[in-house]
Amino acid sequence: MTSIVLKQESPLQTAFQSTIQSIFSPDVIDFWASHLHPTWSWQRPLARIIARKVEGQGSITLTLKPNRHAKPFLAGQHLNITTEINGSRVTRSYSPTRLPQQKGVFNITIKRVRGGKASTWFTEYAKVGQVVELGEPFGEMTLSHIHQKHLFLAAGSGITPFISLIREWVTQGTHGQATLIYWAKTQAELCFVDEFTKLTNAHPNLKVHYILTQEKSENQQFNERINSEILQTLISDLNEHVVYSCGPANFVEQARQFTQQTAQEFHGEAFSIAQLDAETTEYVDIQLTKSNRSISVPVGQSILTALEAQGIKPASGCRMGICNTCVCTKQAGTTEHILTKDQDTETGSSVRICVSSARSNVTLDL
Repeated sequence: MTSIVLKQESPLQTAFQSTIQSIFSPDVIDFWASHLHPTWSWQRPLARIIARKVEGQGSITLTLKPNRHAKPFLAGQHLNITTEINGSRVTRSYSPTRLPQQKGVFNITIKRVRGGKASTWFTEYAKVGQVVELGEPFGEMTLSHIHQKHLFLAAGSGITPFISLIREWVTQGTHGQATLIYWAKTQAELCFVDEFTKLTNAHPNLKVHYILTQEKSENQQFNERINSEILQTLISDLNEHVVYSCGPANFVEQARQFTQQTAQEFHGEAFSIAQLDAETTEYVDIQLTKSNRSISVPVGQSILTALEAQGIKPASGCRMGICNTCVCTKQAGTTEHILTKDQDTETGSSVRICVSSARSNVTLDL
């Protein structure tokens, strides 16, 4: 499996950096270095936008050139990307993809989300030449068995890790078999169609099926949301496949239910959490020990979302329970994982607040 590889620093360079850092603040060094070149920094991983392209309706692909501090990533992983919007630092998680013909750069494809602060900025206002900050790669939805049969189930912007995985599969020699079933509302919202067409023409063991849920076309066999009939019709030997699913939380959970008992393996990542029922009337209290605050939140709502709604901004990244940026210690109370419904009553346990809700009064180390 390949990744973007950046030059490693020598022991002498590391020693020199430690000496300089003991004298000057890294923030001061970064400030003056940025005046010489936008991505020069002492230690911070930065990347400059060098190209942008409309990928589909409401989607944009940005090409980023990272500096030497950026960490290598594997196909299918995610990066937290931070930018400044209206004076505030905003961090969101995106899936980077390597470019087969170019070294030292990568793409991120972003679909605008209604009301989404970061997605709106990236799709409408991000320009060539602007610089963003990169986090370390994370995520385990990678190609671990390149010789097996792979089934990729994508909904909406859940396609982004799969274009990366399919490119990687091609680079590794197209062993085994790969099938993509890609759900979108309309034809205009589909991304990477031209590339998939070229790849399927060149590689007979790659199959791509598009399913439009709000539009019909002559060649479309299905127009329903994911269900067992679609999977049984398109994949007759599901028991021989490793299944990967990415999309909204409900989509990933349904994919898990329809395939987990039959497929060899299941890997799922949800990029959004199911919304709380607006009629919820049950509330519990969350005590924040570091900030010495107590707030009342709805039962079932993501703790992160509940805190943000009351003006509290804890560190966060992927917002889907993968990167661990939002992890804190639970000192008391019961929390529930929003997707799996597993409850945690243990004192001193680590809680990912983006995918956890409070089921009782809770005390957090925040």
